[in-house]
Amino acid sequence: MKKMLATLWVLFGIMFCIPVFSQQTKGAVITVSGTGEVSADNDQAKATFFIEEQDKDKTVAASRVNKKMKDGTELLKKLDPDGKYTTRGYYTYPVYSEPASGTRTRTITSWRVGQYLDLTTANIVQLPATVAAAQQILALNDLHFELAEDTIKKLEEKRLASAYKNLLERIQVIARAMGRDPAEATFDSLDFEGSGPHFQPQLRGLAAPAMMKAGNVVEETRFEPGETRLYATVLAKVRFN
Repeated sequence: MKKMLATLWVLFGIMFCIPVFSQQTKGAVITVSGTGEVSADNDQAKATFFIEEQDKDKTVAASRVNKKMKDGTELLKKLDPDGKYTTRGYYTYPVYSEPASGTRTRTITSWRVGQYLDLTTANIVQLPATVAAAQQILALNDLHFELAEDTIKKLEEKRLASAYKNLLERIQVIARAMGRDPAEATFDSLDFEGSGPHFQPQLRGLAAPAMMKAGNVVEETRFEPGETRLYATVLAKVRFN
């Protein structure tokens, strides 16, 4: 009987405290954040090719680099005419001999010359064949997959809407925890500034290694483009009237 009475007193206390607690939070301003994300299959690839030559005569090394870069670029453009191409990073620097014993004198023994070529393409299906053909002349230095700018723009609304929905859900949870009606909440401010398109590539696999064969032919590799996740964050100051 005593335990029952004690329980009843606790229940009555909770019932009477909720309105009091609700009054104490009147005019309270809280800061709430919402997060959202969307994901999509990568639809664009960026490949970086390069060529480097070494010779005692730097003009000879430069000539070989220039010819191979020209031939490699022309070949790539035939295979992928819609791709975007950028040459960069042309370098020339000397290679020195080891200093003789007891001296610090070093002499130039040869020259290294090189250059890079970037390819941005949406033709992912054709990419293995394109890369394999280019590797007969140029070396593949780097390759990664991403979302095209147009795709990111199309996902913008979904990304922000996802964050805003999560914000509203969290406000409802907080309001109930405070003993308040979520309908009583009003926004003092909303901040989408921190919700830029944060990227997180999700890899599904790695490219199989390319193997050299007789006749300077490169076997086609296999690429797994994977997907990219875009994140958004919205911050709000919420007032309970």
